[in-house]
Amino acid sequence: MIKLQNISKNYRMGEVEICALCGVDLDVASGDLIAIMGPSGSGKSTLMNVLGCLDRPTSGRYLFEDREISAMSDDELAHVRNAKIGFVFQSFNLLPRFTALKNVEMPLVYSGVSSQARTERAVPVMEKVGLGDRMYHKPTELSGGQQQRVAIARALVNNPPLLLADEPTGNLDSRSGAEILNILVNLHQQGVTIIIVTHDPNIAARCKRIITLKDGGIISNETVP
Repeated sequence: MIKLQNISKNYRMGEVEICALCGVDLDVASGDLIAIMGPSGSGKSTLMNVLGCLDRPTSGRYLFEDREISAMSDDELAHVRNAKIGFVFQSFNLLPRFTALKNVEMPLVYSGVSSQARTERAVPVMEKVGLGDRMYHKPTELSGGQQQRVAIARALVNNPPLLLADEPTGNLDSRSGAEILNILVNLHQQGVTIIIVTHDPNIAARCKRIITLKDGGIISNETVP
């Protein structure tokens, strides 16, 4: 699904150029469940942004489903982000004035799907994550775990082959975090390719591969028994 070849991402701060990613090589196969770990400043978030086509690398090749990302137009990249990749963030990023259902429908709005079709597609996804009875609640009326379920449903509503989760349990208590992790593992078992940035060794232990970053490079790529 994904091939990164000698990917580097540099940022300039005044007179200093910082290498956030330094020559990263990575293959992600369809059906993978990967944890990305490493200390703060190791390049985890930068790698996630590159994988999610939110940021272009300074150098190197990124192939997504055998297509060269650097050759895509802005519109093509926007289509990949909307239709091919689902994003789940630590802070949920829900729109507070909309109901949970309307939040889940949002990617379908950008895809030009009609109002009725949006609802028909969003409702089963919300039921899939256990929120069938919370569809018309606003985010402020939901617990943190429920808000993250809404975010997961929103990420899944376009049926993307890849799900990127950046510290998805970071703002949750241990029970809610365990529930979210179980949802992600179940989605993987249903065929979704999932990459999770995490500091939590309990999450990493449920993944199939653990990739560890340090100083912008991969220092280990281990298969979990």
